[in-house]
Amino acid sequence: MRPDGDIAAVVLAAGASRRFGEANKLLSEIGGRTLIERVVAALAAADVGDILVVTGWDREAVEAALRGQRVRFVHNERWDEGMGASIAAGIAAVEAAASGAFVVPADLPMLTPQAIASLIAAFRAAGGNRIVFPTTSAGEQRNPVLWPRAHFGALLSLPPEKGAKALLQLIAAQCLPVAVDDALLSDVDTSADLDALRGEDQS
Repeated sequence: MRPDGDIAAVVLAAGASRRFGEANKLLSEIGGRTLIERVVAALAAADVGDILVVTGWDREAVEAALRGQRVRFVHNERWDEGMGASIAAGIAAVEAAASGAFVVPADLPMLTPQAIASLIAAFRAAGGNRIVFPTTSAGEQRNPVLWPRAHFGALLSLPPEKGAKALLQLIAAQCLPVAVDDALLSDVDTSADLDALRGEDQS
């Protein structure tokens, strides 16, 4: 299928992952592929059009891990100021044709093309005007979040040290939660998280 240029994705890969240790967690492997490769592959298989990877710390290694992939790189010189700066850098580079963009932390290795497609389908069914995100079985908001272009200005204005969670809470009435299997929404913050997901991947 032809990638759908109407939906973009901003993949956040700029942080130093200090809770994980000295290594770059995004370059750790599950099932023979790095975390960031798995995320990008899921987005590409779901026919997301413009995939932007925001780099910062360890830029060269992240770019090398994705060499040959259908991505564009956006380097955030202010990566150490926080997630808000990386979100803004990515959103600023989204192509004008995109009606919406995912903001995707790159540490979601269990994310599947089917889960991404379900979020896109909900976005389209709502006319492309609602903020769509996955929820756990307990109703908790998770990533990735699909933002309509109407909210890009707010994302560009995020405080550098903040993510977008507080913004979601402010405009909750404009959000559309979609139930997604909890196992697909697990992120990796620590080496213990990684070990647990490696076990699940082999089960």
